[in-house]
Amino acid sequence: MRVAILGAMPEEIEPLLENLEDIIRVDYASNTYYKAKYKGVEVVVAYSKIGCAFSALTATLLIEHFKCDTLLFSGVAGAINSDYKIGDMIVANRLCKHDLDITAFGHPPGFVPEGKVFIHSSKELVDLAKEVAESKGIELKEATIATGDQFVSSPDVKEKISNTFNADAIEMEGYPVALVCDALNVPFVVLRAISDSADMDASFDFDTFLEESAKVSANFILDMVEKLGRK
Repeated sequence: MRVAILGAMPEEIEPLLENLEDIIRVDYASNTYYKAKYKGVEVVVAYSKIGCAFSALTATLLIEHFKCDTLLFSGVAGAINSDYKIGDMIVANRLCKHDLDITAFGHPPGFVPEGKVFIHSSKELVDLAKEVAESKGIELKEATIATGDQFVSSPDVKEKISNTFNADAIEMEGYPVALVCDALNVPFVVLRAISDSADMDASFDFDTFLEESAKVSANFILDMVEKLGRK
C-alpha cells in the first residue's frame, strides 16, 4: 500500500510533515513531493497549489508517477450549510463542480456529456473516517462538497450553489481530485475542516482559522493512515 495525502496549500500539509519519518523530498513537474512513512505505511504527501487545474495535475502524478493506490485529501473548506460551524469536520460523500455550466445546450448545471454531476467518495474510506471520528470523539458530518475556481465570499453566490447542488460546503480542489481517482479506479476520500462561513467575512475568517483547521484535518488523516496499515 502507498497512500497519497494531498492538500491544496503548504499550510495544509505542514502539520502532516511534522509527524512523518524517513522523508525524501522529490521535486517533479514544478512541484514538491514528500515520500515518507507513517507507522510503517508508505505515504507520498504533496500540496497541489490552489485551484482545479493544479489539483487534477497533482492527483494524477501521485497515482501515475508515484504509484499511490489510495488517496486522502486533507484541508479546509467554507461552509454554505448554515448548520456548519468553524472547526466542524466533514467528509465528502459526493462532490460536484459548481462553476461547470453548459446549460445553454440543455444540460444540467455541473454536467458535461460522458461526465457526472456528482462523484462519490469510496464508501470504505468514508466508513473508515467515521470509525476514526468515533474513536476520537469527533462529530463527523457527511457532506456534499461543491468545487469551483473561485473563492466565494458573496451570499448570493453561496445561496445559488446551495440551491442548485444541495451543497453543504465549498472549496477549490476536491472535484478534480475525485474525477481523476474515479477515472483511474483509485479509492479516495476528501476530508475538510470548516475554516470559514463563505460569507462576506470569509477572508477574515479564513486567515484566522486556516492553521488551526489544517491541524485538525491532518491529525485525522494520520489516524486514517494508521488504520489503513492495519487492514
